[in-house]
Amino acid sequence: MRRALLLLLALCAAALLPWTAYLGHTLPATHQSDGWRAAWVGFDLGLLVLLGCATWLGTRRHPLAGGVMTATAALLLCDAWFDITLDWGSSAVWASIACAALVEVPLAALLLRSSRQLLSGGMARHVLTADDVRLGRETDTSTVLAVLAEAPAPAATIAARSGLSAGQVNATLQALLRGRQVRRGRAGRWSTVPVSLERPALASLSGADRSAVEAFYAGKLQQELRLFEWAAARHTAFDVWAKGSRAGMWLTERELRRFDREYLGLVLRYSMLHAKPTADTRELAVRWYAFPTREEHERTVGAAGAS
Repeated sequence: MRRALLLLLALCAAALLPWTAYLGHTLPATHQSDGWRAAWVGFDLGLLVLLGCATWLGTRRHPLAGGVMTATAALLLCDAWFDITLDWGSSAVWASIACAALVEVPLAALLLRSSRQLLSGGMARHVLTADDVRLGRETDTSTVLAVLAEAPAPAATIAARSGLSAGQVNATLQALLRGRQVRRGRAGRWSTVPVSLERPALASLSGADRSAVEAFYAGKLQQELRLFEWAAARHTAFDVWAKGSRAGMWLTERELRRFDREYLGLVLRYSMLHAKPTADTRELAVRWYAFPTREEHERTVGAAGAS
């Protein structure tokens, strides 16, 4: 089905090229239409509906928001194109150009840029480094982050609330800033930044850095095993708040990376739905793991050993 659709789209694109050339040679330079008012009023009503839908879906971070925002951006660009081309040669063209330059094109660009960012909350992504691991182990780091978790604050306030010296606070803030975990706003107020830490390629690390990162993830996996053991012993007590699924699939390494990115985007979108706990929400631990099956791993290792 997918291949048939892609073939159909390619045929349409190929057919449109000669058709466009034909119209360019045969269409008159001017044309009088009785439906002029209905065409433009209908177009603007459609644009109005899409803008409203984009707003409604965007505030709810609905998965359809990206597509609707893209469609709205396309209509805005079409609006700018037809306004300018149809007013060309008249005194009204300058108003159309100004409207396109100041409103339609910037708004379309903003929609295209923000459609995906809105769904994921614009969460920054940062590849974990050995320095991040070492920074996370320091007591000053957890102390400073605990203060900032309550509310943004300037460095002096952080020092007063944490009991750390000004030098310790500034050094920790600068290290967190390099790791994209904090930012400095107005009046010198520091705040935490939601960040997605991505696993680095271990082959790119060497020596102590690789050992530090491997030890970090080994510790994380042990925490996960204890978490799963705790949850498995209580799975009947969670009622509707526990969900899970299993699947087996054949994927290339590239497809697995794409699956991981799409899953991460889904998690980020839902994690940004509620900034604070409410009466209807519960804090959930969400995990996913993909790894070769035991049979596949043994087959691969055996094939590598035989070669």
